[in-house]
Amino acid sequence: MSSILTNNGAMVALQTLKSINANLTKTQGEISTGKSVASAKDNAAVWAISKVMEADVNGFKAISESLSLGDSTVAVARQATETVTDLLTDIKAKVVAAQEGNVDRAKIQTDISALRDQINSVVGAAQFNGLNLVQGTADVEILSSLDRSNNGTVTASHIKVSRQDLTSTAGTLGSGTDLSANATLSAASATNAGNTQTLTIATDADISGDSFDISIGGATVSFGVGDLTGDESAAATAISGAINALGLVGITASASSGVVTFTSTRAFEDVDLTATKNGGATGVTLSGATIGERAESLTFSASANVNEGDGYQVTVGGSAYTYVAGKNETFEDIARGLKAAVDGGGVSGVTTQVAQNSSGQWQLKIDNGGASSVSLARAGAADGTASGGLFGLGGIDVTTDTGAQAALGNIETLIDNAISAAAEFGSAEGRIETQSNFIGKLTDALKSGIGALVDADMEAASARLQALQVQQQLGTQALSIANQSPQSILSLFR
Repeated sequence: MSSILTNNGAMVALQTLKSINANLTKTQGEISTGKSVASAKDNAAVWAISKVMEADVNGFKAISESLSLGDSTVAVARQATETVTDLLTDIKAKVVAAQEGNVDRAKIQTDISALRDQINSVVGAAQFNGLNLVQGTADVEILSSLDRSNNGTVTASHIKVSRQDLTSTAGTLGSGTDLSANATLSAASATNAGNTQTLTIATDADISGDSFDISIGGATVSFGVGDLTGDESAAATAISGAINALGLVGITASASSGVVTFTSTRAFEDVDLTATKNGGATGVTLSGATIGERAESLTFSASANVNEGDGYQVTVGGSAYTYVAGKNETFEDIARGLKAAVDGGGVSGVTTQVAQNSSGQWQLKIDNGGASSVSLARAGAADGTASGGLFGLGGIDVTTDTGAQAALGNIETLIDNAISAAAEFGSAEGRIETQSNFIGKLTDALKSGIGALVDADMEAASARLQALQVQQQLGTQALSIANQSPQSILSLFR
């Protein structure tokens, strides 16, 4: 049945043409924008995912800039610490030269002062955009990543860079918890008197028929049978004379009523003592096998912890010397810091040394070779202001024998601190560079992933465009033919 009111063929052709035109419009949009998903209506799920990823890409661009800034800041600090290390090494060479007695120590001290001023200048100038990592103790965090969890929560990650304080500030003893129990003094004063042990020969001992070997400080005196004649007093006199004839540094012997007294004024060295009798005589007794070092000791706890701001103070002859721990420091650092403080104080006749005892405890040893005794006291408190990593640099003075000897040990500590600081910054800089490279590759991967989701396949779009254009032409012709169908009904009425 034909109808002039309803043209089914035209309606079908029109719907087909509309569909073709809609697809053609979409394809042309893909070609013009380069995206297959340009808006949420194209594919809501894919569009939402792509926008989240695009936001992350923008965030990672900002992170890359943060890492670049952090890398530059750490690089400046590393270069500064390496320069300080070189300058400290130059100071060490001057200190070593000052160990000779026939050099102009005043001129050497002038050179050391100039190098010290240069170190202070380097430390003060080692900043980037106002941030100086070789001053102060507060850590610096550099934004390194944005971490997105499965539930969509985003958290920021940071690379922590520890400041390495290379100033020579003294620090300030705090007023917090009393820490004095963590440090024990061996005596309340230090004198120049030596320590002693005795060899006692009994009054009824006949030793003329015996042989003796007396060892002290690594040297041995031997007496054969018949060498020691007379009573115990004569034997004691002969033994003491033989010991003194050895000329051992800091070791003397004296005799009185059959007793030989061995005295050692060696500051930081115990002296071993043995006496061996080869005959059958009895009545020869040593009071001890070791003559202890003359120096008094400040011994630190083997079990207590050291926190930043923990300060310890030793008073020598009425003058107080303080060292306050920085981050991650130990009792070794405190002992070495106090040594530098005391050495820099220039107390007449007083020398120091840092060592560990047989229990592994760190000790500051204080020896007094002066004419009069000096009082000793100690204190400790938490919550202080930390001393600088180059504390003691200002106290280096090689114009005297004592100062030159003290400087040799102290400069080694300062060099170790500077090397450790440079190593810390080098490690942090390497980590920042690695993270920066990763962020760059991650950003590229995200961009590639976004492209795979929303970018149009231009080859396919081009082929589809041509096909749709042909379909459009055919659809137009089909609609034209369908529209001519009612015209054929007119012939029935002619």
